[in-house]
Amino acid sequence: MTSPDSTAVSCHGIRKSFGTGDTKIDVLRGIHFEAHRGEMTFLVGPSGCGKTTLISVIAGLLDPSEGKVSIFGQQLAKMTSRDQILFRRKNLGFVFQQYNLLPALTAAENAAVPLLAAGVNRSTAVKRSKEILDRLGMASRADNYPRTLSGGQQQRVALARALVHEPRLIICDEPTAALDHKSGESVMELLATSAVHPDRAVVVVTHDNRVFHFADRITHMEDGIITHTEQNPKLQAA
Repeated sequence: MTSPDSTAVSCHGIRKSFGTGDTKIDVLRGIHFEAHRGEMTFLVGPSGCGKTTLISVIAGLLDPSEGKVSIFGQQLAKMTSRDQILFRRKNLGFVFQQYNLLPALTAAENAAVPLLAAGVNRSTAVKRSKEILDRLGMASRADNYPRTLSGGQQQRVALARALVHEPRLIICDEPTAALDHKSGESVMELLATSAVHPDRAVVVVTHDNRVFHFADRITHMEDGIITHTEQNPKLQAA
């Protein structure tokens, strides 16, 4: 059983629409969702059901049309734009499906960006990013530029960038999509290790049922709503 103060992410009545009038599309239709500290929560469902929109709202990249989102008890909607940026920079690591790597930076420099943005000196930031890349099997590619990396390698750089500053909330959009089974397992093991922390949570959007066994909770979405959440047997036995 989890206690109320274990909640890392809390969404109540989240609605998100795009367009107006006859072109209006309701993507999220009254979402209630929670993710807990010390756990890895998977968000699953068919393409187009609203998963990526939901995590974008949670991360503050999109504003909800209705409803309330709290992250570690803080509502981004009540913060100034500057405070939102500072809060996300400190507390959030986001792995985008399209990687969003900077072409002029090496893999290590890309992974070091959150530390550099926080004012860490370059040598320390790059050293830390190379340690994370090494754990992801990317040590030999740390000085390569994105254009010379495969899709799977770029995905691991994006993951290293999300982990390097040890954020309290890590959100991943299809982190194993471009990876073979062995690489996918390594990525998920690193995420699972990151989640095993009393003040950290990991939320993963995935279609990859090969990695479902890593989840502490699996929340199912369909047509803009949460249908049900199932717990991993290890939690049920706790």
